[in-house]
Amino acid sequence: MQKITLSLAVSLMIVSAVAGIGVGYWLTPQYSLSMYDKNVMDLGQPDKWIDLRYIDAMIAHHRGAMLLAEQARQSRNTEIEGLAASILKDEPPNIDELYRWKKEWYGDTRSVRDPLVPRLGAYDRTFDLRFLNALIAHHRNGILMTREIRLKSSRPEVLDNADKVEQFLSGGVAMLRDWRKTWYNISDPQPVP
Repeated sequence: MQKITLSLAVSLMIVSAVAGIGVGYWLTPQYSLSMYDKNVMDLGQPDKWIDLRYIDAMIAHHRGAMLLAEQARQSRNTEIEGLAASILKDEPPNIDELYRWKKEWYGDTRSVRDPLVPRLGAYDRTFDLRFLNALIAHHRNGILMTREIRLKSSRPEVLDNADKVEQFLSGGVAMLRDWRKTWYNISDPQPVP
């Protein structure tokens, strides 16, 4: 009799978990944003929440750049040090603007969780290469996100933001690839998305 009770309890827990996830998706369309791998961007259907999902994802994207830059401060390369300082100075106003839109347009004052970023480890002879690789991948993901939102949004502010972000990230990828080629003689066979 105890085995039946245990299996029944486990079954009820599984059914409750599945039902809870389903209710979460149904009640809150942006709920799915917290359920995906941050390295694979998918903003979902072009519904009334698409701009909010973009805003949340772009806040996380900017925070990801800052988290990588914080690690890069240990570099002894003046270009990397300068880039890290620039990121840490320039990203907060971008994040503030996105939080303002989120509050004004959706009445949403919730904070966006920081994304997971690669841990670059202690400074050694390949530290700067690890940083370059991580930031190139980060920029490419941001470019994919801006291209996706252009297909799904009709809000002028969001479309202008996507244009500016993609232009900045594309230039950044080109610069980072040049540094990687010059410093490590590593060419990138993969074109910028």
